[in-house]
Amino acid sequence: MDFKYVRIQGRELAASTMYAKGVFSMCWKLIQDDVMEEEDADLYKEIDAWFAEELPFPPQCMNKEKVICFFKTENSDEMMRMIRPALWLLEKYHHPFYVVYTNDPGEIVYEDKYQVVVKVEDWIIEEYEHTWVGKDEETT
Repeated sequence: MDFKYVRIQGRELAASTMYAKGVFSMCWKLIQDDVMEEEDADLYKEIDAWFAEELPFPPQCMNKEKVICFFKTENSDEMMRMIRPALWLLEKYHHPFYVVYTNDPGEIVYEDKYQVVVKVEDWIIEEYEHTWVGKDEETT
């Protein structure tokens, strides 16, 4: 199956979106918390500068709206090649991350050649009955 979009995200939630933090936020957090060695921090800053120069900065991100970004897989080869050293840094510092592929990221509010920006939906919490326990069975 071919996927249209990819996002690299962690386990922790961003306070502004209540959605999993992206790769850039995770790396900056490691720098701000003085976890990364200086040489590694310099490497990440070079990566970040390249992306800042090559990718348009979506207005929704500038305005700090409740949005997240996905790379378009059709044009992501160069982006993924350039982000690989950041993933290596996350692994080096034992910071877990996931590479998430999808065809339906949500409501797209911005799009350019390399990325889409998606509105973050509010979480829906549903209660459910556990199916492994029958209604007539005791749970002790």
